[in-house]
Amino acid sequence: MSDSAEALRVPAFRRGVKFRFDTARDAWLVLAPERLFVPDEPAVEVLKLVDGVRTLAAITDDLCARFDAPADVIMPDVVALLDDLADKGVVTW
Repeated sequence: MSDSAEALRVPAFRRGVKFRFDTARDAWLVLAPERLFVPDEPAVEVLKLVDGVRTLAAITDDLCARFDAPADVIMPDVVALLDDLADKGVVTW
C-alpha cells in the first residue's frame, strides 16, 4: 500500500468495543467482548482520536501538533498500534 493510500485509511472501533474512562480504576479501558485492555498513555492519546471518521493522516496531524513531533516519527507508531489492535479484533480499517 502506498504511503498516501495508507494515510487515507480510517480506523474505527469494532462493533461491541467500547473505549471508556473507568473512574473506579482511574484509567482508560478498551472493553471488548470477553476482553479488557488497559492502554498506556500514548495509546490512549491515539485511541481518543479514533472515531470512524478521521483518517490516519488526520490522527497523525493532530498528534504532531499536540506533541510537537514530526509525522515520520509519529505515523509508524500509530500504524503499529492500530494494526496490533486490528489483529486483536478491537479496531478495523
